[in-house]
Amino acid sequence: MTPAPVGVTETARIANELRLLHDGTSWLGPSLKELLSGVDETRARLRPLRDSHTIWELVLHMAAWLRIARERLSVTSVRDASEAENWPPMEGSWEDAKALLDAETTALEQAILQFPEERLDERVPASQPQTFYVLLHGVIQHSAYHGGQIAILKKV
Repeated sequence: MTPAPVGVTETARIANELRLLHDGTSWLGPSLKELLSGVDETRARLRPLRDSHTIWELVLHMAAWLRIARERLSVTSVRDASEAENWPPMEGSWEDAKALLDAETTALEQAILQFPEERLDERVPASQPQTFYVLLHGVIQHSAYHGGQIAILKKV
């Protein structure tokens, strides 16, 4: 996937950054999809470092925050995520968890593309003061951070 061409909207550029992180190429290294390829359920459940999260937990956590960010694009009242939403339990199958991350990435990408660019500087309905611009870049940075953790966990 190539970078968004000059002259496109800022929302299109943000959506492109999300897509590149998920399954494209970026300066960060392998995409999330590439990092997760070859990780089987046993490896995804493994907790090689005490007090660390598993790869599976990180995938569910990233998917949760992609969903939360998407929801915040269209709500008008503040609703903070519960601990169970923030760190969902490892339920279902590993394949379902990876599919959820794919689906939430696509859903947020589409929501960003539909979001009015002129609203990027407006405040998000959330307890932590931030603009929609900061929210969207933040959730992408959040996924990149956890992608780095996954890369390390694969080596341990």
